[in-house]
Amino acid sequence: MAIASTAPVVQGEEQGILGHPKGLAYLAFTEAWERLSFYGMSSLLLLYIIQRLLTPDVVGSVLALGRLRTGIETLTGPLSDQAFASQVFSLYSGLVYFTPVFGGMLADRLLGQRRTVVLGALLMIAGHVLMAFDASFLIALSLLILGTGCLKGNISAQVGQLYAPGDEGRRTRAFAIFYVAINTGALLGPLVCGILAQVYGWHVGFGTAGALMLFALVIYGVGWKHLPPDRKRQQGVAAPMALAARDWRVIAALLFAGAIGILPTAAYFQEMNAGLLFIEASVDREVFGWTIPATSFNALDGLFCIMSVPLLIVLWQWQAKRGREPRDLSKITIGYLIIAAANLIMVVPAGSVDRGDTVSAFWPVALYALNALGFIFYWPTQLALYARAAPAQVNSTMMGILFLSVFLGNLLVGRLAGLWEILSHAHFFALHAALAFAAFLVMLVVMRPIGKLLAQAGPENQP
Repeated sequence: MAIASTAPVVQGEEQGILGHPKGLAYLAFTEAWERLSFYGMSSLLLLYIIQRLLTPDVVGSVLALGRLRTGIETLTGPLSDQAFASQVFSLYSGLVYFTPVFGGMLADRLLGQRRTVVLGALLMIAGHVLMAFDASFLIALSLLILGTGCLKGNISAQVGQLYAPGDEGRRTRAFAIFYVAINTGALLGPLVCGILAQVYGWHVGFGTAGALMLFALVIYGVGWKHLPPDRKRQQGVAAPMALAARDWRVIAALLFAGAIGILPTAAYFQEMNAGLLFIEASVDREVFGWTIPATSFNALDGLFCIMSVPLLIVLWQWQAKRGREPRDLSKITIGYLIIAAANLIMVVPAGSVDRGDTVSAFWPVALYALNALGFIFYWPTQLALYARAAPAQVNSTMMGILFLSVFLGNLLVGRLAGLWEILSHAHFFALHAALAFAAFLVMLVVMRPIGKLLAQAGPENQP
């Protein structure tokens, strides 16, 4: 058994949007609809658990939920319903970023990227269908976790494979464009599913997410011929090169850089956990006599990510013409600093809430805006870095491993969310600002040695 090809496949002859390969548009639109489905469902999840599943009339009918609570409380001690719901939400949102490791291995070793993406979409559709029933809640979450693991990292790996070796600038901007599509879904998903759930009930909101996932699969199939060919193990093909010592050093450097990102990731994703509780309880959401659903605030993340991308692309192109565009690690470091600032400014309204006041919606809007800017600085850049620098033999697997930082960050979100009822709200946000700032400081220290190693890494530099 051997890998059919270890070099990245370039499919750049057919030009599509903004001078990029046509395959980018299909991958971006597929991911947009998948993310619309994912964020629509996720925006409902925490409040659904608290307001429906944990109510006395329903909790006993949910398969294995009691055993899950017992298992979690064995590790954490007794939890309030809010704390338990936050733990479940964080486990789910974390595990969807853990399973891409195995999805990448499945693609690299057996199925190839395209077939693994299709498998993931089918699993996710089944999961969304089962979310229509209270009893199958945990089964549905399990299918969604497995499906996302098959789909997420492999679509990102395909984006990187569309570009020629050494085309670092276009690849990084392609991932930024890719994240416009993702955040279009993040913007519309909470709005569509949140409003439908509020008007027609939880299960209509979840069912809508399933229909959107089906549409994502259709888009992917339509664009099939424009996607990079699958790389998988085949009989009778020459064996791939073994990883050299330098490859292992590159892998170690990428793993270290990804591990640093756990802290700002936790600070970023907390806006969708404890931040949502803050909005629900303490933010004035009245507009012309109508109360904006707290879940709809999650749409701001997608909106501000979309707004940030063209601004940053213009900035980076302007800098590139003058030979001053920051390298990948510098962009990542700047992103961490911005996320620290986003959480730091929340100390001001949180102090007012600690004194019993209700605060303006301006504050969560500012949090989402700065968090989104920081995220667009660091996350698409990390994806582009991994796509370029990871050895070709394990490129999809390494892309999946990058998502481990998001998994671990979300586990940390759940643990820290338990402090929401213990710390003052001002101290809670200050703690998250400190986490992101610590990552910024570490990156300043390691940027030069890691940057030198990764600058020459990538399939084009393999013998």
